[in-house]
Amino acid sequence: MTIAPERPRLRPPAGRPEPAGPERRRATGAVRASDVYAVLGAAAAALALTWLLFARLLPFSGTVGFVLVAYALFLGLYALLVSFDEDGPAVRDRVAGVVVRTLGLVLLAVLVFVVAFTLWEGRKALVHLNFFTEDMSLAGPLEPLDVGGVLHAVVGTLEQVGIALVLTVPAGVVCAVFLNEVPGPFARLVRTIVEAMTALPSIVAGLFIYATVVLALGMERSGLAAALALSVMMLPIIIRASDVVIRLVPGTLREASYAMGASRWRTVRHVVLPTARSGLTTAVILGTARGVGETSPVLLTAGFTAELNALPTSGAQVSLPLATFELVKSPEPNMIARGFGTAAVLMLLVLLLFVLARVAGGRGPGQLTKRQERRRAAASRADAARIAAAAGPGGARIRPATPRSTP
Repeated sequence: MTIAPERPRLRPPAGRPEPAGPERRRATGAVRASDVYAVLGAAAAALALTWLLFARLLPFSGTVGFVLVAYALFLGLYALLVSFDEDGPAVRDRVAGVVVRTLGLVLLAVLVFVVAFTLWEGRKALVHLNFFTEDMSLAGPLEPLDVGGVLHAVVGTLEQVGIALVLTVPAGVVCAVFLNEVPGPFARLVRTIVEAMTALPSIVAGLFIYATVVLALGMERSGLAAALALSVMMLPIIIRASDVVIRLVPGTLREASYAMGASRWRTVRHVVLPTARSGLTTAVILGTARGVGETSPVLLTAGFTAELNALPTSGAQVSLPLATFELVKSPEPNMIARGFGTAAVLMLLVLLLFVLARVAGGRGPGQLTKRQERRRAAASRADAARIAAAAGPGGARIRPATPRSTP
């Protein structure tokens, strides 16, 4: 056995001390005590300096200015403290991380504040059961909160959004498939128009349906006209989001399907759409979020009524956003409480719709429900019986392949 000669150690140049030992690796995902001390120290120093500037040295005042100055000082002091232990790139990385986390906390705080404020202002109306089971036909501005409710607005919102989804989901998915599977000049033109329509103001969509459907075609203002206006707004959002999702499907899946002899549309139906199912659900959620909270298109095309109208094809029909807009304009405290309660019901309804959409389409590619697994097993047994019958009694029996053992 031959022993390799030992490699000579490289000594550092003259004038530099030899390192005492190997450098210790640091886990980048771990939080050291010095990191926590740097954040707390910079925050305390920033608050103290800001208070000194506002209260003793400069004629500044105001909560917003105090917060902005304190945050700017916090970033500078934090960068200074980190620079004692880290080099330039690490300092910039730490400061950028603090800024990103701060923005996330601010957005979360704003969301929590909006939801909590709406629930708090509408708490007086939400505790009454009649608020969910009655309409406002018998409730005047001076009536107590145990009279009247938002049942008519809930029914109107569900019907209008439901009709809009029935119209926009198939059209949006088919258009997105066309943009990806049939490229060409016409597809580029359609994509440009869709991208331009994503920024369409809601009042323009309402005016378009009001001019073409209500005035030109003679349809009365109803929930159906409001659903058409919401469809104009939701359709480009669904098309654009579905287009992006279908683009992310790997091309190798399409190539494998074509290699098996499948046609283009069979590949789209059995490969592309099931793979992009979760993303298509997100596209539908984005489109629903765009249309469910609109007020001006519904006001122009459906009118306003305080009575329950479950027939979307005739008569005025109100939605939850429009009811909220009309109720909060009243100077009466009870009507304002009903308005905030209506907004809270709208948020809960939207949350329920989003949860149902996620449950229906949130499974990943290849994940089947219990019913789909039973249907797939039954289809496999039927195929096996058909193949055995086609082979005949004297034919060769098809057996499942067994793996060979490697010597």
